[in-house]
Amino acid sequence: MVIVKQPEIDGVLAAAEAAAEADGVAPLSEHSVLALRAGAPALTVSDGSAVVACARLDPAADGEPASGELFVHPGHRRRGHGRRLLRALREEAAGPLRVWAHGDLPGAAALAAAEGMTRARALFQMRRPADRPLPDPKVPDGVGVRTFRPGRDEDAWLTVNARAFATHPEQGSWTIDDLRARESESWFDPSGFFLAERDGRLAGFHWTKVHPGGLGEVYVVGVDPSAQGLGLGRALTLTGLHHLRDQGLTELMLYVDESNRAAVHLYETLGFTKYAVDVMYA
Repeated sequence: MVIVKQPEIDGVLAAAEAAAEADGVAPLSEHSVLALRAGAPALTVSDGSAVVACARLDPAADGEPASGELFVHPGHRRRGHGRRLLRALREEAAGPLRVWAHGDLPGAAALAAAEGMTRARALFQMRRPADRPLPDPKVPDGVGVRTFRPGRDEDAWLTVNARAFATHPEQGSWTIDDLRARESESWFDPSGFFLAERDGRLAGFHWTKVHPGGLGEVYVVGVDPSAQGLGLGRALTLTGLHHLRDQGLTELMLYVDESNRAAVHLYETLGFTKYAVDVMYA
């Protein structure tokens, strides 16, 4: 087992692509892929020159325990690679550890149970056909909606994002580097990044994303706590959904935490149904 540096990342991503094709779900989050591309280390198992299994860890920070992800190439499973990597992550974490398993696959559940880990959180992926009717957005009085201006809106957006997701460790801890990394991605389009302003200040946002194959995503929706209760979240969600539909996409998707029942209900009223589940084991 070796620490992978930037020159070997192509091998990790090739193995991840093979796992995604076999399982129907990507084994690494966008966060992990961007971190690996930026040179973050990872634990890997190799078969000669090819990477056949990989794990990466985000160390504990700001009171949050360490978290990680791992996967095994479909042609190299049932050889103990996953268990070796999970134990290596636990050793590296040197304390509490949470591990994401994308797709809620039986193999991941069995490995977690065998290693004494239990289901601690679930993230739903929900989808709906793009051509199904949508209500028009009703923006609250005194609120204006415009699109994101790269190079000008980053600081204000980061402030509201941190306030909106103060209890959400992954999203709420984004830094300027996290934001700029996504701005540099080929999919980034400021015309699909909507900002709501109230009394001259940013009050909420809906950032959309377009995937290959006609799939549009509600990438992230956030409302500043001072503007909650106005119906702004629903209005922003619908603004972004209309934008995605008007681009001729065939399907719309989003991720929402299983425990966020209010958000799950909102999305169900807009025609979304559960499509897949990601599970965090601890």
